Amino acid sequence: MFDGARTCSCYAIFEICVAPSRKRSGMGIKMDYMKTMIEFHKIKEMWMEQTVTEEAKERIRDISVYLAEPELRKHLRDTTKSRELIEKLGTPPLQNVEEIKEILTAAQKGDCLSPYQLERVEKILVAVRRLKEYLARGKVYENPLSYYEENLDSMEELREEICRQIRGGEVDDYASRELQSIRAQIVKCDEQMKQKAEQVIRSHKQYMADSYCTFRNGRICVPVKKEYRLKITGVVVDKSSTGSTLFMEPAGAAKYYEELQLCKISEENEIYRILYTLTSMVSDAVDGMYDNIKTIEKLDFILSKGKLSLEMDGVEPSINTNRKIRLKDARNPIMDRKINVPLQFEMGGDIRGIIITGPNTGGKTVAIKTVMLNCMMAQCGLHVTCREADICMNGAYLCDIGDGQNITENLSTFSAHIKNVLDILDQVNRESLVIMDELGSGTDPAEGMGIAIAILEELRKSGCLFLVTTHYPEIKEYARTTDNIINARMTFDKETLIPTYQMVLGEAGESCAFYIADRLGMSNEMLQTAIRAAYGNSAVADFRFRDKEPEKARQGGSRIVKAGKGKQGSKLADKYHIGDSVMIYPDKKIGIVCEPINEKGVLRVQMPGKKIWINHKRVKLHVAAAELYPEDYDFSILFDTVENRKIRHDMERKLTDDMISLSP
Repeated sequence: MFDGARTCSCYAIFEICVAPSRKRSGMGIKMDYMKTMIEFHKIKEMWMEQTVTEEAKERIRDISVYLAEPELRKHLRDTTKSRELIEKLGTPPLQNVEEIKEILTAAQKGDCLSPYQLERVEKILVAVRRLKEYLARGKVYENPLSYYEENLDSMEELREEICRQIRGGEVDDYASRELQSIRAQIVKCDEQMKQKAEQVIRSHKQYMADSYCTFRNGRICVPVKKEYRLKITGVVVDKSSTGSTLFMEPAGAAKYYEELQLCKISEENEIYRILYTLTSMVSDAVDGMYDNIKTIEKLDFILSKGKLSLEMDGVEPSINTNRKIRLKDARNPIMDRKINVPLQFEMGGDIRGIIITGPNTGGKTVAIKTVMLNCMMAQCGLHVTCREADICMNGAYLCDIGDGQNITENLSTFSAHIKNVLDILDQVNRESLVIMDELGSGTDPAEGMGIAIAILEELRKSGCLFLVTTHYPEIKEYARTTDNIINARMTFDKETLIPTYQMVLGEAGESCAFYIADRLGMSNEMLQTAIRAAYGNSAVADFRFRDKEPEKARQGGSRIVKAGKGKQGSKLADKYHIGDSVMIYPDKKIGIVCEPINEKGVLRVQMPGKKIWINHKRVKLHVAAAELYPEDYDFSILFDTVENRKIRHDMERKLTDDMISLSP
């Protein structure tokens, strides 16, 4: 088992109190909620993938456990026989029948079916014939499902008529002699029109704009130059975009066009006669078609159970009413077989309750889910994922798994937990199967333990079968000293820290928290402190710790770096350089840096007609100077006046009394 499959974080209750055909209600919502929590909905999804009809999918979607023993045994036999049939004969040739239902409804109302719809009818009849042949082969093996073949009618006469008269989505030329004759006449008229038009082109080449005829507005035309309009006898049908060419229907071709239109009217009438005749035949066969559809849908549901059994490698469970459950090599049906460790499980008789303990990630939650999923699958008429199984019928499946925290309803983990547990206790009876995960968690350990024992006592009094997981040592002691309840543990390899996912009945487990912490490197001193706090000083000697290297001095965490003005100023000085193009906020105006940032974080920027001092926080680099100017560029050209530049030039050559004036 693998505890990582515990994915749901909510509580719910599932109780069977009415027949599967009941209408949706508040209880139906709770049922769906619970199925989602233990992931029974995933079983349904896998099951629905094996079906082809919508009716079978809907039946699976709404299915509930069977409460009548004879009915349940019948459904289990159907599952077994369907698997045997598939193993012998292969996948059955089933067909989706949703579209055909709409077609049959249209035929009943008197609508004329289209060639496409008639082909759908023929396709279904072909599927019926193939299914009959498939089931007939199964009679050799005396499989009772094979005798559904007698409920199917392939309606060969109707199928052959549709096949003969409809082909490629159209009424075939040979559907009737009349239609064949009409279409032959249409071809003849069409050829005569073309011949007449080509004759006019050949005899009047000098008047033609081109050497071939064409169709315009459904009429055959010859391209005549505009200036020779009166040279050709006929009617102008169209003209070119430039107006230089007129498309004329020759007078000799007009009579053939009229004859062609009359033939097409006759063709349409004959087609409708044929379609209405076939529609009438379909309408007469509607009752038989619906019987076929119902049989196909029923077989689809039954055979889907056999397909699912093959997919999951399931076996037929034995059913009892003695309140006993025995599973050998049970697998969680929704888990990967490669990582799924088979579970050995047994309860019933004098054992009504099992308290499962063991380390976290040890498989406790998956173990109880595996038991409930297999029991629910069996009571829904499915095969179970076990090597062998003997399962009792249950009147109610009650479940409490997850933390259940609900912020919108202001419910804490513990409050939601207790609310659902109380709902369970209100409905539990002798025929219920109850699973509870982490009983009593989410509150003060001492009080949680007391409440957990009180809940277990109520479950014991009800006489139901229940499986509970917990870490409380007091609950382990309660199970050891109480009639009809036993401990069980999930095994765990203390050396490798790897759960073995095996359940051992009759023994209490331990959380292994100290062993896990020891293997992961917690110091012996810390472990001893933890053991003293949990079990007292005398318990320290009972634990054997691994040898560890001498403890190293603590390295400590990251240190906070305090702000330093010198370093900050150094970083700011490198932020902007003379000549950088910058944007001034909030005005978003562009300027050029003429003096870098000083120790106060202020720089000087040349704006149009003036220079300003501004804090660096209001400045953002627009374009770096290195991208705008050569490496040895003289920025005095930008920032100095002509007089200052001249004085500076004189100073470099000789002694002078002139002084450079500072810009404002």
